[in-house]
Amino acid sequence: MQGETVALKPESTAPYHSVQHALRVLETVARHAAGVTDVQIARETGLPAGQLSALLLMLRREGYIQQDTDGAYVSGDALSRLGSSSPGREQAITDQLQVTLDRLRDSVGAAVYISRYVDGEVRIMQYAAGPEAPAVNEWVDFRSAAHASAVGKSLLTQLDINGRRDHLSRHKPARLTSRTITNERLLFSRLDAQPPTVPVLDLQECAVGTVCAAVPITAGAAVGCLALSMPVEHAHRLRAAADTLNRGAAPVLLSLAI
Repeated sequence: MQGETVALKPESTAPYHSVQHALRVLETVARHAAGVTDVQIARETGLPAGQLSALLLMLRREGYIQQDTDGAYVSGDALSRLGSSSPGREQAITDQLQVTLDRLRDSVGAAVYISRYVDGEVRIMQYAAGPEAPAVNEWVDFRSAAHASAVGKSLLTQLDINGRRDHLSRHKPARLTSRTITNERLLFSRLDAQPPTVPVLDLQECAVGTVCAAVPITAGAAVGCLALSMPVEHAHRLRAAADTLNRGAAPVLLSLAI
């Protein structure tokens, strides 16, 4: 099947609500400089106990909050670094994202990438790979393969019709594999049918021997995505890995939102 793209069902996969709830928790903790209990946080945020427990665990793991000796929650070092207006803030965000990406790489068992659409081009901003999770062989520049790669199509879904046409006018869709979609109408139809919070799975559309997945991580007006790649012999793991990727996107979005 040409340009085969498989979408996961959206049950419990979108990270956006988690980020909004996490920000509410952080605001609550910040209001109580001397510390605040989970019971008080639940009362002020209105979050159910189970959901709050998972958020507190994630926020502690990422260093945004910590517990004092009495068990009360206070702001953590990561929140102080990312929330400041110091000249080192950008580097702090980069460092925080790298720690998160490294952890996510190990969790999904695949190389992971943060990409953004900047000045009309696809750009890989950061990635985490390793011996057991090799990075994709970029035999074609990502900037020229937006029509075929999971990264590129995730970014294109976030553009309006004029933005998409502008991109394709500068980067003509080329047939990279037998699965690549080169017809603009068919490509746009696939993009329009893609739910915005559901990972897209691409099977060897950009490169033979590689399968990928991507999910949007839009922060403010910035167009971005979180993606993974793995060798095709691991394709049987792709659905589960993409689901884990989407659930793990919340800490990435949070770093960009603070």
